[in-house]
Amino acid sequence: MTSDPRGVAGYCRAVPQDREPRINPSILSADFANLQAELDRISTADAAHVDVMDGHFVPNLTLGLPIVEALQRVSPIPLDCHLMIDDPDRWAPAYAEAGAAGVTFHAEAATAPVKLAREIRKAGGRAGIALRPATPVEPYVDLLGEFDMVLVMTVEPGFGGQGFLDVTLPKIRRARAAIGDSGFDVRLQVDGGVSASTIERAAEAGADVFVAGSAVYGADDAAAAIGELRHLAAAACRH
Repeated sequence: MTSDPRGVAGYCRAVPQDREPRINPSILSADFANLQAELDRISTADAAHVDVMDGHFVPNLTLGLPIVEALQRVSPIPLDCHLMIDDPDRWAPAYAEAGAAGVTFHAEAATAPVKLAREIRKAGGRAGIALRPATPVEPYVDLLGEFDMVLVMTVEPGFGGQGFLDVTLPKIRRARAAIGDSGFDVRLQVDGGVSASTIERAAEAGADVFVAGSAVYGADDAAAAIGELRHLAAAACRH
């Protein structure tokens, strides 16, 4: 097997130099009895990552559109909605209509991803496509112009607190290379097991948006945890 001539640093350099890493804490790790206060705790983040699970696409059941509408009214930062649901073709545009800044649906669940992405954008949201760890990025490379973000899951979707899967790093690198070659302005998000001990590896592979749950909400000072993660991600691509 030959080594990749670009190397890890090559992918890192493919991230535009003026693009600061974004930290989107997942409220899946928050106190659901005090969500407004929990959103205020992460007011220094770039967005609040909202995991919507229906108990079908993934075994867990969390919250839906009415809660997102309520969160939108009180959140000090934009909402980044990640839909782990069946039939996103039917439901996803409503989350953009409710005011979510970004709506990401799973490639494995969507019937017409291009049509759906255009509907999300028409409704005022940024459209993202999510890939489970075993789902290859290559079938979606030609569609990159239809999306604002690609989400590479670094754990199996459904539950918080899982360990980061290093086997996803090659896919992150391939996704970063494809985005760089496409010329489109597409963010590359990772979600699952992101912490101070793993974020540098994900950043070096090419990710520029990081979802962190327990690493932020489990800290005594959420703002300090957000700042540390942002610093580590930025520093990883300066070496």
